[in-house]
Amino acid sequence: SAQIADLQQKLLDADNGDRAKQRWDSIATILEAKCALKYLLGELVSSKVQESKLQSGLQQSQASCSDVQKMLMEERNHTAELEAEFQNQILVQEQQHQEKVTHSSWE
Repeated sequence: SAQIADLQQKLLDADNGDRAKQRWDSIATILEAKCALKYLLGELVSSKVQESKLQSGLQQSQASCSDVQKMLMEERNHTAELEAEFQNQILVQEQQHQEKVTHSSWE
């Protein structure tokens, strides 16, 4: 049934496409041409508005992505600093332990 519904939709789409083409092909008067031109200009304006909205959304997404990348870099730097500090603490602890071992073996 899903395949049947899909085929029916394809037939409807093809039929509508043929009707639209026939409408454009059958323009015979100046009045019909003016109406068609008015329709096309309306579609153009609508497309331009949609393009503007999409462009704005894209710019917002790019800015957001840039902010997230900046935050990620800051977190990576912070993690690297913490890692270096941790490694330094381990080194200090190892040295202190070695000193204790060496000192206790002298006694």
